Amino acid sequence: MLPDFDLQKFLSQLPWGIPDDADADYMRDCRWMQLALFEAVGAFLDDEVPVGCVIIKDGKVLAKTRNRKEQMNNPTAHAEILAITEAAAKLGSWRLEDCEVYVTLEPCSMCTGALLQARVKRLVYGARDSKAGAAGTLFSLHNDSRLNHKIETKAGCLEDAAVFLLREFFKRKR
Repeated sequence: MLPDFDLQKFLSQLPWGIPDDADADYMRDCRWMQLALFEAVGAFLDDEVPVGCVIIKDGKVLAKTRNRKEQMNNPTAHAEILAITEAAAKLGSWRLEDCEVYVTLEPCSMCTGALLQARVKRLVYGARDSKAGAAGTLFSLHNDSRLNHKIETKAGCLEDAAVFLLREFFKRKR
C-alpha cells in the first residue's frame, strides 16, 4: 500500500465519464471496463503500471488480471498476456473465439499479437498509448490485411479514468 494513500478518495476522483444518454451497448462496455479499471487500481497499489484486463465470453468473466511485471520479474507479464493464459485454461482451448477483451490501456505489439493468435473477437480499450499502442495508435495490428485474423476494436472506453490512473502513477514515480 502506498504511504498517505486514501483509496476511497482516490476512487472518488476517477473521472468515470459515463454519459446519461448512453445506449445499452455502451453501458455494457462501461460495466466491463469498470472491472478492468478496478484491476488497474490493484496494479497501482502493487506499484505496477496500472493496467487491468478482463476477458468476457457469453456475458461471463473468464479472466480478470492486472500487470505483474515487477512482481513476477517477467517482461511478458502484461495484464493481457496473463488474462489470455487464464481464459485459455478455463476454456481448455487456446482459441478465444467469441471472447471480448477489455483493457485499460491500448495493447502493445506483443499483446495485440497474442490477442490475434488467440482469435479474440473484440477488443475494447480505454487509454490510447502513444509510445507502444499497436491497436490503432502507432500500429494497427488488430486489422492488418496481411494477417489471417482481425479483431473488432473500440478505443476510448472510459478513457479519462484510465488516463487519470496512469498519470497519477507516473506522477508519484517522479
